[in-house]
Amino acid sequence: MPNIHPSAQIDPRATLADTVEIGPFCVVGPDVKLDAGVRLISHVVVDGRTEVGEGTVIYPFASIGHRPQDLKYHGEPSRLVVGKRNQIREGVTMNPGTEGGGMLTQVGDGCLFMVGAHVAHDCIVGSHCIFANNATLGGHVTVGDYAIIGGLSAVHQFVRIGHQAMVGGASGIEFDVIPYGSVLGNRAHLQGLNIVGLKRRNFSRETIHTLRRAYRMLFAPEGTMTERVEDVASLFSECEPVMEIVGFMRQDSSRGICQPLSLEAES
Repeated sequence: MPNIHPSAQIDPRATLADTVEIGPFCVVGPDVKLDAGVRLISHVVVDGRTEVGEGTVIYPFASIGHRPQDLKYHGEPSRLVVGKRNQIREGVTMNPGTEGGGMLTQVGDGCLFMVGAHVAHDCIVGSHCIFANNATLGGHVTVGDYAIIGGLSAVHQFVRIGHQAMVGGASGIEFDVIPYGSVLGNRAHLQGLNIVGLKRRNFSRETIHTLRRAYRMLFAPEGTMTERVEDVASLFSECEPVMEIVGFMRQDSSRGICQPLSLEAES
């Protein structure tokens, strides 16, 4: 049987695994599903059509699954799906999807959401991401695996953050960030590659060197972006990380690609 504190309010229609732990003054709504090992520390509210995956821990005053902050939302039965082994710290907010965005907000596995982070409606967040304090996603944002969003950063709606990208603290992200990219600034610019992240993920020196060469070609002043992307695709076709960047840049986007101020920023 779930371990539920007497002060918690759990709707009898909620679905709770036997090993769920719910602390003082938590509230769980009727359409919520909590998988094995989920822990709500205290004063947590989980509502809406929300699923929380195995081993996820949610800390005090988090609000998970409440109505999206979107005036176009009219009560449609959208969902929020949170994966396994996530750490959702104090004051984090996550909203379900909307009819205009596929009816789903989704978070992968093994992420850390620090104090006050926000995941808006229709966002898709990968696995092993880190959101530092008060990092904020607008609606319809996608974030790739192992991405890091710095504290007090805000990501504009419909922006794509590539996997293993790094967003520096207190940044405003208006444009798509390439995989393995590093961006910073009030209106963020591309600083170069996330070299620290690449090393932490045990990318070889040869692969990092190849990524550097491809990066310089992609953002060189000569030619159009389309021409440079095709040149890089031809020259580096056997390097999977480079081709991941190429594939990302070839995809349709309403925001465009975040650009460097100068190539010197990458060195």
